[in-house]
Amino acid sequence: MKVKDLETPALVVIQDRMEYNLNRMIGMLGGKAKLRPHYKSHKCPEIAAMQIAAGAKGITCAKLSEAEDLVLYGISDILIANQIVQPSKILRLAALARCSNITVCVDSEENIRAISDAASAAGSTVNLYIELDVGMKRCGIEEFSEFYRLACIIESLPGVTYGGIQAYAGNLSHEYDKEKREKEAYTNRERVNALAYYLEQRGIKNREISGGSTGTSYLKADGSVYTEIQAGSFMFMDRAYSRMELGFRNSLFVIATVISVKEDRVVIDAGMKSIATDQGEPLICGWDHDSVSMSEEHATFYGKHRFKVGDMVMVIPGHSCTTVNLYDDLYFIQGENVLKKLSVTGRGKSR
Repeated sequence: MKVKDLETPALVVIQDRMEYNLNRMIGMLGGKAKLRPHYKSHKCPEIAAMQIAAGAKGITCAKLSEAEDLVLYGISDILIANQIVQPSKILRLAALARCSNITVCVDSEENIRAISDAASAAGSTVNLYIELDVGMKRCGIEEFSEFYRLACIIESLPGVTYGGIQAYAGNLSHEYDKEKREKEAYTNRERVNALAYYLEQRGIKNREISGGSTGTSYLKADGSVYTEIQAGSFMFMDRAYSRMELGFRNSLFVIATVISVKEDRVVIDAGMKSIATDQGEPLICGWDHDSVSMSEEHATFYGKHRFKVGDMVMVIPGHSCTTVNLYDDLYFIQGENVLKKLSVTGRGKSR
């Protein structure tokens, strides 16, 4: 099948660019920190398997349903970088831990005890990372003494084990001021290092210290305190991350068809239901347009152009992760050829 035969809008990945990005990330980390890539970026278990085959230690995901998706495909080491607190979900979590090595994040005693009870009843063991707030002001513990108290509780209970520190500074992921990004990342690193030392002085050993995003991954390649990196978008990139000049290549595109033209504008058959705009507007490859107007089923690009009705265009989404979540399938392409179609089985799995 040829790319020109795809009905649009279609989500496509240029295979050799994606492989370049994966190899670049693993090479950049150089074994000083292990890659645990985030599933939310592609939501495709076959790509997760490719990542592990290339050297990733396991997979990060955000939701229990995503972890279930990965276990069904045979992925054996999964971090749910989130808190699971609903009783029904905790039961599912405990059952899932019988099938795979499951780690989940916690930041409260009540949640720890609930997971312990469920895992004990299920005959499983759930590994726990305690989350440290490193600037996101979302989940996580701020005081070292409270962190230590929770770690001691975990080590005293059946069905759970203390695995280490979750320290994800997502607030720095798209910090375009490089000097500010690096300064704050260094401050975070020193705080995490201080916590690790504080715990070890009190007999608590951290097997892993986990965090990091595509935007800060290069800062974790210097043998810093982090042992695993949760970056995800580096595989595909998008317009938002491309502005940061991180050395990865755009590999994910939405192919769309021009359905109407005027002298000063071009309309394509892909709008907000096909291209996510939560982190910025999309870009048509090879055209420096003036502005974009997005509606549900259309995107209108303004500026001088040479397009005609029926032309197919490659569009770089503003945000790759949320764009992937709009599609049931993605196509691997190379040149003019479609190589294969993969199912986005994690699409919409938000529970």
